Amino acid sequence: MIVAHSLADFAVARSHLDAAGPRRVAFVATMGALHAGHRELIRLARAAGEAVVVSIFVNPLQFGPGEDYARYPRPLEDDVAVCEAEGVDLVLVPTVAELYPAGRQVTVHAGAMGAILEGRSRPGHFDGVLTVVAKLFHVVRPQLAYFGQKDAQQLAVIQRMVTDLNMDVEVIGAPTVREPDGLALSSRNVFLSTADRALATSLSTALRRAAAADSVPAARVAANEVLDRVQFEPDFELDYAVLVHPATFAEVPDGHTGPVRMLVAAKVSGTRLIDNALLELPAPVTEQETVDRAV
Repeated sequence: MIVAHSLADFAVARSHLDAAGPRRVAFVATMGALHAGHRELIRLARAAGEAVVVSIFVNPLQFGPGEDYARYPRPLEDDVAVCEAEGVDLVLVPTVAELYPAGRQVTVHAGAMGAILEGRSRPGHFDGVLTVVAKLFHVVRPQLAYFGQKDAQQLAVIQRMVTDLNMDVEVIGAPTVREPDGLALSSRNVFLSTADRALATSLSTALRRAAAADSVPAARVAANEVLDRVQFEPDFELDYAVLVHPATFAEVPDGHTGPVRMLVAAKVSGTRLIDNALLELPAPVTEQETVDRAV
């Protein structure tokens, strides 16, 4: 495995992948602090028989004022060891100064989808995500890129960018990996105390209860029954719990049927956590269908 700390060194190593054979390049972009969710992304890429490239870069553009950029975990040595254990071919660890040179002016704008939900709560966040992902796509030149479905809105805006800007890369979403208590894996989980985790798991519990519902109103009620128990805890601050269309992320009306995604976000002792689940809401049974079934 090669670890490149500069774009020039990466370019040389990347050319060697092309020269080595016909394998496509599968890319996993990370901010480090690698956990089992990242390992699963790498394993999916490796299982496809591709050459695997991982980037480790804590992107300042996607952190807003007062967010946790300075304290975001950066265990680089451990992260490199994880990559080596998972059979990664090439690791890119760029510096902020090289990826964002002085005087830069052009960024990527996420559009309408980037201004709602996480984008509303964290203005400019998705512009920062898309800017760094676009840069990394140009540097890495992958044919495949794997992202986790835990960050569902992020996955959607990246897929939108790839479509709208005619980028020649297939973006693949991987299922959310969870801890035994149901909490979605996140590098920020290290900031949670034992008491915090008890509050944090209310997010996944709310999603699980909503998934058993048969309508939009019932899903809302089921989720709120869980969240209302912790909403007034001093260390728990709910941001949103909404049901949206999986493609547009616009909130769905009460009568919506078919696939719908429920998204939840909250701060637990100041640590921001997000989670989501895809629900399948059945169409209501008509009187004729009821008669037919009885017959």
